[in-house]
Amino acid sequence: MTKAQFDELIHPSTRLSLVATLAAADWAEFAFLKDRLQLSDSALSKQLTTLEEAGYVATERRLSGSRRKLRARLTSAGRDAFNGHIEALRAIVADAAAPAQEPPPM
Repeated sequence: MTKAQFDELIHPSTRLSLVATLAAADWAEFAFLKDRLQLSDSALSKQLTTLEEAGYVATERRLSGSRRKLRARLTSAGRDAFNGHIEALRAIVADAAAPAQEPPPM
């Protein structure tokens, strides 16, 4: 079972969406991520760089015809951080949804 661990690096909505998309794939092409997340080239590059510097994402540049294409994947550390973050969010939601218990009368 994954330990619940809130992750400030993953939490911003753009990065959370990016990591969630990568969690569902082995590798994802830059163009796919850009379209899926509706980000500009520079915004996506910035988010990938931030996650790569943290060790959460690995990128690879490949030659495709005459063009170089970038693709990305989650590392095992990134997958662990994502799963821990999701568990922490689930715990927060579960606590909020639980009925409040009144203290015993004195």
